[in-house]
Parts: sequence; structure tokens; C-alpha cells
Amino acid sequence: MEKVKWGFIGCGEVTERKSGPAFNAVPGSEVVAVMSRRADKARSYAERHGVKRWYTDAQLLLSDPEVNAVYIATPPSTHATYAIMAMKSGKAVYVEKPMASNYEDCCRMNRIAEVTGVPCFVAYYRRCLPYFLKVKELVEQGAVGQVAGAHIRFAVPPRDLDYNRDNLPWRVQPDIAGGGYFYDLAPHQIDLLQQMFGPIIEAEGMFANRGGLYPTEDTVSACFKFANGVPASGSWCFVAHESAREDRIDIVGDKGSLSFSVFTYQPIVLQNGDGRQEFVVPNPPYVQLPLIKLVVEHLQNKAICTCDCVSATSVNWVVDRILHKL
Repeated sequence: MEKVKWGFIGCGEVTERKSGPAFNAVPGSEVVAVMSRRADKARSYAERHGVKRWYTDAQLLLSDPEVNAVYIATPPSTHATYAIMAMKSGKAVYVEKPMASNYEDCCRMNRIAEVTGVPCFVAYYRRCLPYFLKVKELVEQGAVGQVAGAHIRFAVPPRDLDYNRDNLPWRVQPDIAGGGYFYDLAPHQIDLLQQMFGPIIEAEGMFANRGGLYPTEDTVSACFKFANGVPASGSWCFVAHESAREDRIDIVGDKGSLSFSVFTYQPIVLQNGDGRQEFVVPNPPYVQLPLIKLVVEHLQNKAICTCDCVSATSVNWVVDRILHKL
């Protein structure tokens, strides 16, 4: 494609802050249409962002001859349906993470991508952020020596909306999200570690609902092993006290250790024989911009983007194994 003309299926919060503006910031890329089932939402987004057309029917957007690529920014339960519709229409796909609400849907998407030859990318944008590229660089340079293991620690208090039993957030409705907040947030952490250590080939987990605020899991413990033999573990709690709040991954090696956050971008801390060092690495204002730029350049035949549906499927396999869905 010389010019990538995007249609958005879904125009919620993520398109406002993290991704939407980035599509127009990349040379040769333009948002030409948006779709939401709510007419007022689609119209408002189009008017505020200068988008030419808006729809309330996904098929109408996919039939728009000017649209040649589709960004799917809806809850996970609809990702597979919209992605398959788009690929069968010959439209390249960029879909939000997690790739789908279950591993089986990911496999369906992969089959359609293979049969149609239409590319399908997944928004694991942290792979391309300067902050995490620095973490990967330090590991690959041997700053901690031979890696012995890694551990994810994540804990946050409940959100205000979690107490509203009559109108719970979609992220804690398993039929929409695939699971709870673990299914929404842990994929970023797992994907990053797989970029450093290769695919996870074994995964087990235990989970519970300790807060009783919603039907899905709110506390998870897991252990897993990468193809290169590195073992790792993780603990997640979404009903913790404020004093227990934590967002941290520790990588331990035979020459040192490395600590970093995934969602709060705290300074990267390296401790080894040279002492303690901190690295402050700023990210772009639109965090999805580096990955979207790479996707656009891939579609323009100027670069190769490996953040595709095949590489993203293993993340769903891991989280489904941890939650005993496989």
C-alpha cells in the first residue's frame, strides 16, 4: 500500500489516548472512517478527530472502498469475529490486545490470515517502546550475566467501578473479556518476557476470587518456563490494599539483577558488580506510535513487523493455561 487508509471498529478510551492520534501522525497513514454501535459515539469521535465518515455497522465500514486497513478496538470477545470479517474482505488488520478472549479464537484468526494472505497485527505496543527496548538491550548485553530467573509482581486496589455490582466494567465480565483484570493486563507482561527469553513452553497457575466484587479471578499465582530453560513466576492481586500496590518485574542473573515496571514506567534499576544504576527512559506521547509506524511501514513494504497474530497467540495460550482454560 502506498497510502494506508484506516477504518476503526470501536472508538472508545484506548483510541482517544493511546492509539488513535498516532495513525494520523505516521506518513502515508490516515484515518478515514470509524464505527461504533452507538451513533452518537461514532459521530462525536468523527467530528472531534476530523474523520470523514462514521458507521454503526461494521460490515458497512468493511465495504467502504476507501478503507484498506482496519483497527479493531473493541472488547476481546469480538476481536476474532471482526478480524476474520476484515481479512476475508481483504483489509489488513491491527487488533487490540489480548488478541482474543481465548486461545481457540486466536487459532481461528491465524488460519484465516494464512488462507487469505492478509496480514493481522496485534497491539503489543510495549515491544517497541524505548523503555522496554532499553531493558531488552541490558539483558542481551549481559548486564546481569546469565539469566537464572524472572518474577512478575503486580498488586493494585479495586477500582471504584468494581463496587458497582449492577454495572460492572466489561474487563471483569468473563464472557466479554475472557477473564478478569489478569486477562487484560498480564498479557503485556508475558509478551515482554517472551520477547526477551523466547516462547513459554510450560505454564501452570492457581487463582481465586478473594474480594467477591465480581465473578472473575482477582488473585493469581503462576509459574512458567521458557524454551531456553529460564524458569519464571508471577503473582497478581487486583484487590490489594493501597499499601501493597506494586508494578515490578525482576530479572536475576549470575552477575546482577534488573528491575523495571510495566505500567508505571519507574526508573529501570540495574544492580551488578559496578554498583547500582538507574535509567530513566521517556516514551512518546502516544504510546502506540512506534508500533503503528512499524505496521504502516510493513504494509508499505518498507519494513518488517513481527508483532503479528502468530507471535501474539502464545500469550493467550499462557494465560489460558494459568486460568485452567486449556
